[in-house]
Amino acid sequence: MELEYSNRHVVVTGGTGALGAAVVGLLVNSGATVHIPAHRAPDPAKFPLARHERVKVVAPVDLSDEDAVRSFYQSLPPLWASVHAAGGFTAGPITETSLKDFREMFETNAVTSFLCCREAVRKIQSSAGTRGGRLVNVAAKGAIVPAAGLSAYAASKAAVANLTLCLSEELAAEGIWVNAVLPSIMDTPINRQVMPKADFTKWPKVEEVAATIAFLASPQNAVTRGALVPVYGQS
Repeated sequence: MELEYSNRHVVVTGGTGALGAAVVGLLVNSGATVHIPAHRAPDPAKFPLARHERVKVVAPVDLSDEDAVRSFYQSLPPLWASVHAAGGFTAGPITETSLKDFREMFETNAVTSFLCCREAVRKIQSSAGTRGGRLVNVAAKGAIVPAAGLSAYAASKAAVANLTLCLSEELAAEGIWVNAVLPSIMDTPINRQVMPKADFTKWPKVEEVAATIAFLASPQNAVTRGALVPVYGQS
């Protein structure tokens, strides 16, 4: 299926990271104009898409700051979709997990998703001539599959998953479909570096996960909402 995003504006948080950049590339190739709220301006040598005429990077934007997120979304043209790939990760036994660590995971993962979902919905609803829209959150396999040593991270991603399900019901009548993908360990350079003995062939590629996100956010997704989509590969 060929995705068609021509004349549509899409937000991708975390758009300069490994997964986000793969999503941005697919969307741009499908005709979208992509808006990226970034903590800092990216290095074009590491993120060549920054030079693309339909990639708009806005920096600095703190996605855990309510006023900053509101200002970013209000500044956008009429919006079709918002993809929330920004987030953080920590691991360790609960006896070595501080309250600061726990709160940081909720700020980085759950709070940012909540604020971006809320402001994206407000923008979609206020966009003249627009009917419906799409939100795609990035949760994690750990949100629904228990794993030792991931208590803080998994709890924050479970909040993202439940937020997705609630918003799907709340916004269905408006034609705003809300879904989430649940990646396992993805095949990225940093994951290979920290887990050099792992079987990389079992990990999903970021391009494969991005393809699922791009479909869920597209107009071609006519019926899928309220889905927590496993993107595990063999891992």
